[in-house]
Amino acid sequence: MKEVTLRIENMHCGACVRRVTQALERVEGVKVEEVRIGAARVEASEHRPAAEIVKAVERAGYAAFVEQ
Repeated sequence: MKEVTLRIENMHCGACVRRVTQALERVEGVKVEEVRIGAARVEASEHRPAAEIVKAVERAGYAAFVEQ
């Protein structure tokens, strides 16, 4: 497992946190560690590209970037 930290834009409230959490939980091979306004931290299997995790957040309506 690898840790992936995301910076997420346009999150404003608890509903945003819930929406992002649900989007991340639907990605196979990803375990959600923490989601808060503006950021998320997940554990992902080695074969799960970070780009797929970002796309899941974007499909939920938020711009996301992998923190280095």
